[in-house]
Amino acid sequence: MTDASEWVGELIGDRAGAWDLSGELPRDLVRELGVKGLLCAQVPTEYGGAGWSSLENGEFTASVGSRCSSLRSLMTSQGMAAWAVQRFGDTDQKVEHLSALTSGSVAGVAFSEVGAGSDLSAMRTRIEEDGDDVLVTGSKVWVTGAGYADRLVVFGRYGDGAAALVVPTDAPGVTVARVPDPLGCRAAGHSDVTLDAVRLPRRHLLGGAGLPLDWLVTSVLTYGRLSVAWGCVGMLRCCLTETAGHASRREQFGSPLAEHQLVAGHLADLLTAENTATRCCEHASRCWDEGSSELPTAAVVAKQVAAEGAARGGATAVQVLGSAGSRDGSPVARVYRDAKLMEIIEGSSEICRLLLARHAVAVWA
Repeated sequence: MTDASEWVGELIGDRAGAWDLSGELPRDLVRELGVKGLLCAQVPTEYGGAGWSSLENGEFTASVGSRCSSLRSLMTSQGMAAWAVQRFGDTDQKVEHLSALTSGSVAGVAFSEVGAGSDLSAMRTRIEEDGDDVLVTGSKVWVTGAGYADRLVVFGRYGDGAAALVVPTDAPGVTVARVPDPLGCRAAGHSDVTLDAVRLPRRHLLGGAGLPLDWLVTSVLTYGRLSVAWGCVGMLRCCLTETAGHASRREQFGSPLAEHQLVAGHLADLLTAENTATRCCEHASRCWDEGSSELPTAAVVAKQVAAEGAARGGATAVQVLGSAGSRDGSPVARVYRDAKLMEIIEGSSEICRLLLARHAVAVWA
């Protein structure tokens, strides 16, 4: 894992700022990571994956997130798609799709709609059987990675329940349109997807079709929340590196900024936030690796703590760096924008708080 982090760090170098400004990741870099199985490193080795534990993949995710949140977002999306297939696919589907995702294919997961963001129960996309085929009709918004993807795992209504369907993006009736000028993670390929009576063989329908929607999405969202949380740990580490270095070098009133008590307080807050988020993520990943029933709640806690910590940390880092951190191209300026999205995706901070409040009542009342 350490070797992979160093290798990807060398690939990224100092180019993340340019990718952010252009809104595009190099396709050859994305493919190279995919071929090595590093876009979804928890996929078992039998399907070409790295077979990493959640804890190993988490530290790798943090390492990438400290350098480029757009690339980390693509990893989160790919990992969620892979986990959906691994969790619900049959043997043939796993061989077909997981092997593709570890050999250069890129995937995204389509949940949200215009009227179904935090409230996925309002989802209107329909998946219906038609003989030996299935038809899917609907519109999805803000699908991370769809701008690069050649397949999407689409969730929709199926009879009285829900289903997940693997949809090739080049299938007739599929339209992918980039979200213009996203606030953060500008190069992550955020796109809106229209599905106009897309017809596919029934083998594209994953298992569990007809189950309640929350039964299907919770497991996939848990993966996404944990990946986002680890990415936010990386953002906090980026902020620490940039602010500690700047505060040690920059002098005001005859002494380094780090020796001014108010600035020192900012550094202490960043260190505390990084340590807290890391411990929460480590606990959640251990829950994943051990198959603990605590996992869903632990993942929400990790996502909540890490995302809010990264949002505050980005603002703190910009404050400490001042004009040096207040322009496009600055790593802390990217964190400031990117972290805001992390408080929204995979369950907004408000939704996470509601979930945690319900857990508190159930366990502690």
